[in-house]
Amino acid sequence: MTDIRDAAKIDVLCFGGEDWWYHNRGHIDMQLMRRFAQKGKALYINSIVMQKLNIGQGRKFIQRFARKAKSIFNGLKKPSENFWVYSPFSLPVQHIGWAKPINELLLRSQIGCVKRRIGMDVSVVWVACPPACDMAIKMKKKKMVYQRTDRFEDFPGVDIEKVKSFDRELKTKADLTIFVNQKLYEEEAGQCKKAFYLDHGVDFEMFASPSQNTAGLSDISDIPKPIIGFIGSIDECNPDIEFLGKVADLLPHMSFVIIGREQTDCSALRARKNVRMLGQKAYELIPDYGRKFDVALLPLRQSRWAEAVNPLKLKEYLAMGKPVVSTPFPQLNDYLEIVYEAKTPESFAACIERAISEDNPELMDKRREKVKDSSWDSKAELVLNELFENKQSDKNEQAIA
Repeated sequence: MTDIRDAAKIDVLCFGGEDWWYHNRGHIDMQLMRRFAQKGKALYINSIVMQKLNIGQGRKFIQRFARKAKSIFNGLKKPSENFWVYSPFSLPVQHIGWAKPINELLLRSQIGCVKRRIGMDVSVVWVACPPACDMAIKMKKKKMVYQRTDRFEDFPGVDIEKVKSFDRELKTKADLTIFVNQKLYEEEAGQCKKAFYLDHGVDFEMFASPSQNTAGLSDISDIPKPIIGFIGSIDECNPDIEFLGKVADLLPHMSFVIIGREQTDCSALRARKNVRMLGQKAYELIPDYGRKFDVALLPLRQSRWAEAVNPLKLKEYLAMGKPVVSTPFPQLNDYLEIVYEAKTPESFAACIERAISEDNPELMDKRREKVKDSSWDSKAELVLNELFENKQSDKNEQAIA
């Protein structure tokens, strides 16, 4: 396998599925772009607006608008060597036929200026945000990758048919469509020009290493044990807030700690005496908070969305050696020998108690062993070898000749 640092120079422009400034930076597109920056330039374009304009959401709309505006005003930033992040101004008009070309022209001019500014000759266009479809297809490039990590059309507030049309177009035009969910890959691989299953990676050393935070974490240090924790954004898709509240009621002697940005109403969960909502934390601090957990949770809402997910936090929990209790989802099947699965609040609560009583150093080592070879560096190498395998084969044949 080609080492990513030894491969030929490749500049990658990514239409990201998240916002670098506001989301957990463990996401696959963010992680891979940081690796691709080791061998060329990588430009991460923060997520283009996918949801329809909905002023009726009131406070929620204002919060999202303010967050997006702040992201745009960050301008072009360079978080690390050869890696840039940019938030273009775009409009939520993907579902409005006459306005869509205007928005595309606006985006093209902004991104064109940024490319010239950093001296970028795009080798690969990476699409993790379906609304970037038309622009990505028209851009000058050598290869295009479509990252089909979720059923985007099932995300709340989007134009379902429009997102489906973007998805179909990207699958047929992309040189490589990457799936991170085995079930979704099996269902849709035949729709793609070329499909590839790539399981998520993990910053193993970051999550498995002992804490380097000597200052302590004041907002969790005094919470009574045992601590049952969840890490991740709280939105309309996941976690299942009602389910989690029922589990907390069944275990009043345990402390439930939720770490993540609230994007939906959590007032009922917050009102429980044994639940603490600590808000979003910097990605670098997540392992320190996770090490405080006695049990880690994946209480996913049962839906079509959940059927197609492959939660990044699962491997992060396991890298920390933590026992994990989860509701069922297809991708979990590969981990059932080391993860507790439960469908009802009652069985979920029972699994938490069992996980605490059974936990030991041997099980911790077994959990870490399961994910220790899933580095993001190895995932980046797999993608490049899959994307440029024909070119590499041609070089080998020429060398033999």
